[in-house]
Amino acid sequence: MPGSPAWRARITNMLASPDSHVLVAFWLFGLINNVLYVIVLSAAQDLVGNLPKGIVLLADVLPSFIMKLVAPYFIHRVPYSLRILLCAGLSASGMVLVATTPPTQTVVVKLLGVILASLSSGGGELSFLGLTHYYGPMSLAAWGSGTGGAGLAGAGLYVVLTTWFGFSVKGSLLASAFLPIVMLISFFVILPKGPLRQGTKDKGYETLPERDLTEEDIEDLPASNASASLLAPGPAVAAAAYSAHPEGQGHTFRANLGRMKALFFPYMLPLLMVYIAEYTINQGVAPTLLFPLKSSPFPEHRDFYPFYNFLYQLGVFISRSSTPFLRIHHLYLPSVLQIGNLALLTLQSLFNFVPSVYIIFIVVFWEGLLGGAVYVNTFAEIMEKVPQSDREFSLSATSVSDSAGICIASFIGMAMETGLCDWNVQHGRDWCKKMQVG
Repeated sequence: MPGSPAWRARITNMLASPDSHVLVAFWLFGLINNVLYVIVLSAAQDLVGNLPKGIVLLADVLPSFIMKLVAPYFIHRVPYSLRILLCAGLSASGMVLVATTPPTQTVVVKLLGVILASLSSGGGELSFLGLTHYYGPMSLAAWGSGTGGAGLAGAGLYVVLTTWFGFSVKGSLLASAFLPIVMLISFFVILPKGPLRQGTKDKGYETLPERDLTEEDIEDLPASNASASLLAPGPAVAAAAYSAHPEGQGHTFRANLGRMKALFFPYMLPLLMVYIAEYTINQGVAPTLLFPLKSSPFPEHRDFYPFYNFLYQLGVFISRSSTPFLRIHHLYLPSVLQIGNLALLTLQSLFNFVPSVYIIFIVVFWEGLLGGAVYVNTFAEIMEKVPQSDREFSLSATSVSDSAGICIASFIGMAMETGLCDWNVQHGRDWCKKMQVG
């Protein structure tokens, strides 16, 4: 609790971070890598018109899921500098394609742009999570906070550009295409290069061309031995290339498959569970959680869902920023509680027994807290408990669970939204039909 010795120690450790540039860089990595995903979902109505919005969700998540599923088995051979360049290029190209496709063209072309951005997001997430192992726990905390901030920033930015500033959808998406430049600046300018080069040597990788640490590199290194053991392998320059593990055994497919199996029950399953539950709520249940306007703070029924999304994203941001102050070690507990939220809100949609929308506001905010907490604490647990030799792979491979959960939830959510809305209409509550646009 605030004021306790443990809490003060966490604050002191955070402020005494070896290099604040690391925190800034990883916060920006989390923000930019995830913000385009949120912007695309915010623009779903403008992108596909009368088609189900779940199509955009699938195009925004499924390629990322596939990337996270297969890339951990080979991506260790790709230097981080090249990964960042590819991710930034794919993101920018995808957003430009989405923005510049004329209305006369088929929606498939727009979805192709969404797919490119999704591939970038998936590759970026598993790469940055792998990189946090070498920079220590505070880099993971900064990454988690940045990803949480992306939800608020992405939804808010699209509203600001289209509603407040009056930008067209095309203009807003084109402006978003420049955001990956921030990712490049974060990696090549802000992130200290000393830990990257030292990590390369400590990990046993080879770089081409090989070079020794400079005096400037050494100054970049953290002062504490504990932090120094968590430095990142990575290239010093874009031309650097990794060799295989020096013993030739560390990155074989069979070895990595064994690591993946060991990760499933302690880490991947609770993360999968919480994402299925929360995205089923967001996509399938929340659009039907409506009340009479006279008992709500909104002038229209269409205002309910955006506010639910804001409360959810706010909860995610707070909990993903919480690991320096509060740790959760029992990951199944919040995952089960999230399933309880899904059951409660589904029953509310069916039977309308909650007397006030303000209670639903609290539940949705709580949903965001639980989802964000499981995400960031899952990777914090891996960083603490997985052997160092397996940690980089484990951080990257476990990231497949969130995308898998969203993919599963998108199918469940499309069916649930239709079924729950029809049920409400049959029972005299036709508010969900008033929300639909098209």
